[in-house]
Amino acid sequence: MSRKKIVIAVVVVLVLGAAVAANVYYRRETGITVTAEAIRARDLEALVSASGRIQPKSQVNISANRMGRVTRLAVQEGQRVKKDQFLLEIDPRQLEGQLQRSVAGVAAAESGLEGARLSVRQAEINLELAQTALELSRQNLKRQQDLWKGELTTREALERAQNEVTARETDVKGRQQDIRARQQEIQTREQQIKQEQAGLATTRYDLSQITITSPIDGIIVRRNIEEGETAVVGTMNNAGSQLLTVADMSVLEAEVEVDETDIPSVSLGQEAKVTIDAVPDRTFRGRVTEIGNSPIQAAQSTGQRQATTFRVVVTIEEEVPDVRPGFTCTAEITTANRKNVTAVPIQALTVRELLFDPKGAIVREERRRAAATTASTSNEPPPGHTRKETEGVFVLRDGVAVFTPVKTGVAGEQYFEVTEGLKTGDQVITGPFASVRALPDGEKVKLDQSSSSNTRTTTTP
Repeated sequence: MSRKKIVIAVVVVLVLGAAVAANVYYRRETGITVTAEAIRARDLEALVSASGRIQPKSQVNISANRMGRVTRLAVQEGQRVKKDQFLLEIDPRQLEGQLQRSVAGVAAAESGLEGARLSVRQAEINLELAQTALELSRQNLKRQQDLWKGELTTREALERAQNEVTARETDVKGRQQDIRARQQEIQTREQQIKQEQAGLATTRYDLSQITITSPIDGIIVRRNIEEGETAVVGTMNNAGSQLLTVADMSVLEAEVEVDETDIPSVSLGQEAKVTIDAVPDRTFRGRVTEIGNSPIQAAQSTGQRQATTFRVVVTIEEEVPDVRPGFTCTAEITTANRKNVTAVPIQALTVRELLFDPKGAIVREERRRAAATTASTSNEPPPGHTRKETEGVFVLRDGVAVFTPVKTGVAGEQYFEVTEGLKTGDQVITGPFASVRALPDGEKVKLDQSSSSNTRTTTTP
């Protein structure tokens, strides 16, 4: 390599080195450029956002109580219906025949009861006649006994009178037993009538169930049957046919899934704003009316931990046009409101490890340690002192970024409430983001002039 080229290379290296040194010196003297915002009073609103689906407050799934073929179907999906309006009918012929048999059975049982009652009345008449005959035979026996005492009759006549009384008494007892038997038959006939009447009532009820009417005013949101198809009754192992679903769309609910970390701040009666994907550019007022006590059971997936969420119901207080059950929605629940409080931008918050003395006061350390510090020097805190990570912000004071611990309250969409550590008018460093995260305490900084409009102190009227 020629001497001239060597000289040129050395000059280039010196120029580059000088540029780097100048840049380092300039940054050390002027500091990095940051943006800042003046602290002022604001109105904050804490929100919990969750997604879910729109569902009607009242929805009825209609299934068949009797198996049979659908012979009449009077509604279409999406049709509005009134309460007790006819919807469909299942083939009634089998039940109509059973109804006729039940009616005939009741009539036969009633006829049998009437016959049993007539026989009892006849038996009672016969008993009265037998008792009269018994009384006459007893009177005859008494006369024969009196005559026998006066030796005016024969033993044969006396014995004949005694035998007649015995026969009459036996006849009366027999007729009394016959009446009791016939009365028992009446009770049996009465129970038979009740049994036949119960069967008739069941048949009539079953017959009424094959004609299905709407239980509420609403809309047919689902129709799973066609005319001519067979409706199947549900059993223990078979859910059966769900024929129709009628929903009352006058009162709508947003059923959303709220994360477990947000549930403690959600309570009944809180206001909410609901947005529906199918109804863009509109929000609807609502209120929390139900909070689940048990987490939603999610499908298990191998190797992944499922997030725990709870069901929260927000009742929408406005009319929603052209809505359908199952529409995707998002609810923003207002969990807290703060009026005219000191607020700091969310991006200004960061965490630093600070040194505290035994009384809990912050001990400010030098940002740069002496170059002579050896590798063996320990970073352990002095006796009685502690180090701990502390949340705070960098406050701009005389061109220096001073880390200031703060205590926060309600979290708004863009700002945190500050309950301790700042006052109105303080300028906090808000950016750049990487600078806020890596900025050392006590670092010299230069304020970006384009953000000077944000540094003026204002208050909420």
